[in-house]
Amino acid sequence: MTEPERNVLGDELEPCGTEPLTGFYRDGSCRTGAQDLGSHTVCAVVSQEFLTLQRELGNDLTTPRPEYGFPGLRPGDRWCVVAARWLQAYRAGAAAGVVLAATNARALEIVPLTALRQHAVDVPDDISDLD
Repeated sequence: MTEPERNVLGDELEPCGTEPLTGFYRDGSCRTGAQDLGSHTVCAVVSQEFLTLQRELGNDLTTPRPEYGFPGLRPGDRWCVVAARWLQAYRAGAAAGVVLAATNARALEIVPLTALRQHAVDVPDDISDLD
């Protein structure tokens, strides 16, 4: 049996979203693996500003692509985004909110925890984790 994947807080990875169904594996979770070359590991609550920037950068997240099981996103949707794309938006001042409990610890290979914490939209039971 394999170890469950961990979130950025060190706990078991929680689901990110099911409407729309997110995740590289389309299982609602920001799980990752060898096939996930983009590292879809940040559970983001997308904003219009984030979506607009992504479109300007050539990463259209609003147009449905049924052939990939992609419904197109609207502000407020939860989506497992590519860690480098989230970091790019963060640096541009357009970061989406982050659900820390559902963000894969592998995102920390690309995005500093301090940046994720600045945009956290969930508050863990033990708030000392946010210090």
